[in-house]
Amino acid sequence: MNALKSGIDILLANPPDWKNSRIGLVTNHAACTATFQPVRQALLEAGFKITRLFSPEHGLDTIGVDGAEMRDVIDPLTRLPVTSLYGSKLAPDQHDLAELDLILFDIPDIGCRFYTYLWTMTQVMEACAVHGKQLVIADRPNPLSGRLDLAEGPMLDERYNSSFIGRWSIPIRHSCTLGELALYFKSTGSSEILRANANAFELEVIRCQNWQRSSFYPQQHFSFVPTSPAIPCFESALLYPGLGLLEATNISEGRGTATPFRVAGAPWMDGARIAELVNEIQPNGVVARPVSFKPAEGKYANQKCNGIMLHVTDPAVFRPVGLGWLLIRIIKQHHPDSFIWAPYPTYVNQSGARHLDLLTGIKDAESAVAGSGENSFEDIGRYTDPGDWKDKVTPHLLY
Repeated sequence: MNALKSGIDILLANPPDWKNSRIGLVTNHAACTATFQPVRQALLEAGFKITRLFSPEHGLDTIGVDGAEMRDVIDPLTRLPVTSLYGSKLAPDQHDLAELDLILFDIPDIGCRFYTYLWTMTQVMEACAVHGKQLVIADRPNPLSGRLDLAEGPMLDERYNSSFIGRWSIPIRHSCTLGELALYFKSTGSSEILRANANAFELEVIRCQNWQRSSFYPQQHFSFVPTSPAIPCFESALLYPGLGLLEATNISEGRGTATPFRVAGAPWMDGARIAELVNEIQPNGVVARPVSFKPAEGKYANQKCNGIMLHVTDPAVFRPVGLGWLLIRIIKQHHPDSFIWAPYPTYVNQSGARHLDLLTGIKDAESAVAGSGENSFEDIGRYTDPGDWKDKVTPHLLY
């Protein structure tokens, strides 16, 4: 198999004519070259004229607490100013862009709609469109593969649920790269700003080389670079589109443990019985086992939680969103007096209200996810169906 090369490695190997332009780089510390050098450092050493950095949620260093405001800083590695796009503003403004000729975007994504790096990209797209700046996206593989048959809905309903964890209508698990989504959003005019300024900015996507859509991260990489505090490994990323739904409940999703989004539990949970109930249904490609854990932060900080750990046995058939719905239903039905829905305050949703609606993208999601009856699992596929997503996005695929 030929070595996989991300867009940034292609860019460094083939310097463009805009190399000496004044460049603003949207990035974080998870963005590395094939040799694990920070992208911002590699670009400067290669002579690219990077003059300002922009960072997403979790900050440039990727260690900021989930949902916490990030402030402007000076990067200790490059001594460049860093403008936070998850603080006083979510997009570069006219002042930020005035002394820049071009914006380069390179941030690793994990293939889930409510992971915010994607939406930072869209804010940057709109800013470039409004201010007439060229945008170059150094593309990266989707670690959950590009298999559109594994995409999972529901599609986001923009009438009710447009937010910074889902601005526009795509599935929860979208099976695309950020470059492909950028092309889709620009071509289809996903916002009034993009429709009104479609021809006002140039969008270039630097493609990866030797990436196969059927490949999952471990098939082409030996080591996973953590993308944020709660995504330290591939399996956390793979489970996140499903266990992320637990944020809207009083069940710990494992934040503050060594295995975030791989465990689910609470002090009141019967982990052995929940594991048994999950395994009886035999969801594809995953097995549950009972565990206990003690989170250092977040829900039930420093309290012993009883629950389950999920082990993905076959990523090629595993459907995390469906598992997330299934798990919530099982826990709610088995612990009706203890389970509750809960708000999830973040900087972009300070009340934390309607968090499940915003995660799933549908109105009155609590009723849909909870289901009804003793064995109400047969309708989950209807809610996680991505509809005609494959037909919509196929014309914009690069691989």
